[in-house]
Amino acid sequence: MAVVDGQIDPTVLLRQNGLAVTAQRLAVLRAIAVQPHSTADDIDKIVRADLGAISRQAVYDALGALTEKGLLRRIQPAGSSARYEDRVDDNHHHLVCRDCNRMVDVDCAVGYTPCLTAADDAGYDIDEAEVVFWGRCSECVVLRPQENREGRDRSV
Repeated sequence: MAVVDGQIDPTVLLRQNGLAVTAQRLAVLRAIAVQPHSTADDIDKIVRADLGAISRQAVYDALGALTEKGLLRRIQPAGSSARYEDRVDDNHHHLVCRDCNRMVDVDCAVGYTPCLTAADDAGYDIDEAEVVFWGRCSECVVLRPQENREGRDRSV
């Protein structure tokens, strides 16, 4: 199996998952590897800069196929456009800045975590919990420090 920089070669990855290797799919995988948590519009811009002429629909189709096969994860925090990432091999969470919408990965909570255990599983075999932490990134805290201490709505 071909491995590049510790990662499986995208061409091999596509073939292993029964997908045709296309320039669009490879460009989408490259775009998300460089800029994880991007929206479809952001990915479209990156892919167009990479490939030149490509339809928006081709990018959306590639995102759909890659997500369906589990090569990408689609994330949609409340009030935000869907975003995509290629970190799909674990159950991790996200932190989103309320001001600039920057999103970063947060490893799964460890230790006593009652919010990750359903009070009543209703007969479900639960295999994943999605948690989104909201706050302000360090850059936005520096720009608007007073708002971080005063008068914020903390509704849950």
